[in-house]
Amino acid sequence: MKTPRERIDIVRGDITTLDVDAIVNAANSTLLGGGGVDGAIHRAAGAELLAECRTLGGCQPGEAKLTRGYRLPARFVIHTVGPVWTGGNRDEAQTLANCYRNSLQLAVENGIKTIAFPAISCGAYRYPIRQAAQIALETTKDFLSSSDKIDKVFLVLWSKEIYDAYRESL
Repeated sequence: MKTPRERIDIVRGDITTLDVDAIVNAANSTLLGGGGVDGAIHRAAGAELLAECRTLGGCQPGEAKLTRGYRLPARFVIHTVGPVWTGGNRDEAQTLANCYRNSLQLAVENGIKTIAFPAISCGAYRYPIRQAAQIALETTKDFLSSSDKIDKVFLVLWSKEIYDAYRESL
């Protein structure tokens, strides 16, 4: 059995092109699409994703919901809503950790073995990148240390700045 660290890969690229069981969408609370990775996932998956998202009734920060992947290589999309950074005094760290924990738990419940995450809350939600990277990695390693149901977690980062911060945190 591989260690939790051996089951995490940090890669730079486009999450919508990964051939994994599920990709995670850094969604807004409506789940109806937006900018950044959310918009890219909706565009790549097609109109069927939006139609299914309309049936879910939105999502609260830190929670996670599952849809099919439609035109994506990934079979599923796990939508999670990260916290908007307001200075760190409104449980942002706990909410961000819950995004990873609840997405991983939903993956286990649905037999998902490979999953890819973006840098949740690091774009328009302005979460400090180094802090977000540390939370993402610690939460993921903690989860993997208590579960052998997930074979591989990819942290897929679009920009060099965010990629470098995640590599340093690892």
